[in-house]
Amino acid sequence: MEWSNWSGLEQARPSRVVRPGDVAGIVAEVERARERRSTVKMVGTGHSFTGIAAPEETMLVPSGMAGIVAVDREAMTVTALAGTRLQDLNEALERLGLSLHNMGDIAEQTLAGAVSTGTHGTGGLAGGLAAQLAGLELVTGTGEVVRATAEDDPELLDLARVGLGALGVLTTLTFRVEPLFLLEAREEPMAWDAALATYDEMTASSHHVDLYWFPHTDRTMVKRNDRLAADVSEAEPLAQWRSWLDDDFLSNSVFGVLNAAANRVPAVIPRMNQVSARALSARTYSDVAHRVFTSPRKVVFREMEYAVPRADGLEVLRECRRVIDASDVRVTFPVEVRSTPADDVALSTASGRDSFYLAFHTHRDADHCRYFALVEPVLRAAGGRPHWGKVHTMAAEDLAPAYPRFADFLALRDRLDPDRVFANAYLRRVLGD
Repeated sequence: MEWSNWSGLEQARPSRVVRPGDVAGIVAEVERARERRSTVKMVGTGHSFTGIAAPEETMLVPSGMAGIVAVDREAMTVTALAGTRLQDLNEALERLGLSLHNMGDIAEQTLAGAVSTGTHGTGGLAGGLAAQLAGLELVTGTGEVVRATAEDDPELLDLARVGLGALGVLTTLTFRVEPLFLLEAREEPMAWDAALATYDEMTASSHHVDLYWFPHTDRTMVKRNDRLAADVSEAEPLAQWRSWLDDDFLSNSVFGVLNAAANRVPAVIPRMNQVSARALSARTYSDVAHRVFTSPRKVVFREMEYAVPRADGLEVLRECRRVIDASDVRVTFPVEVRSTPADDVALSTASGRDSFYLAFHTHRDADHCRYFALVEPVLRAAGGRPHWGKVHTMAAEDLAPAYPRFADFLALRDRLDPDRVFANAYLRRVLGD
């Protein structure tokens, strides 16, 4: 059986495929791999652009490890099996009248994959999914089942919340939740100068802000999401036809066709971006949080994202534009800009510092290498930390100085997976061996 990630950038041919239905099944596979001095990886839905989940020998598929297993309304926590898709968790929480505080814009990932790679949203009191964790359970490389909460083994919780799949196989995750709430989304086109001049003001006055810059133009699109002090029954979502037109037809179907054409004739890209940016119109709507945070992504792309210090972010964005404008690289996808508060998760890209994220995308059939190589030096020079699940070239010797607790994480890895049962090529590069 061949494994491939969603973007098609990574492939693997594991020698065995197992679908464990419970923790005991995972323990058995880990012990088997350790005895044979081989490796085992639990894969998710493949939405990481790196080979972080690529299986080399035994591949575990989490299809039997999904669903909510506990709800504690007094503590306001929900525990789910780690193979649950974020989309399914969101829908189940909605039925319970509950919600996560924040999330990114894609909901196809498994909870284990999203947490382990540091998936994040923008704004809020907690930007990343890992920062919303209250507890976890995992199977270590010795076959031991360990649990961690803030009260019981807080050191393990601190280090394992973004664990890269290097410490063990996550089996359950306990999230802090809150009552279901409405978000109002205000989307509007904005000129480059105006967007950058008011970015700090917008992020100070709105709960969540996304900025999209269209390369080769002076145009941006800004999305501001704000909490409403209203009952969820008062939601005013987009009309079905408008949602289909904007988010399905224009943002996916037409965008995919335009990208395919532009890949063949790159010279048309600047003009195409000008037309696309000017065709965007303002819109306002409200809905339960997860429906506003997330949106479908049907056009397959490749992505690189770095987090730089928040205070330097706008200047780094300007420098990225300068190097793009000075090159002959042609880019069809907008550059996505987000920011998050600092957190205390050891390997989170926001660990210990307010962060400014710049995400660069290309269509799957475009040459992402030249584009990413053009801007990555700017991001690295600014003290950038790469998203663990997105394309980057950094290795352990580069990453260690960027994370104050990197050595602590490696020490924990030595203890929990001394035989490197969970290793693969990506982890050997970013963690060393």
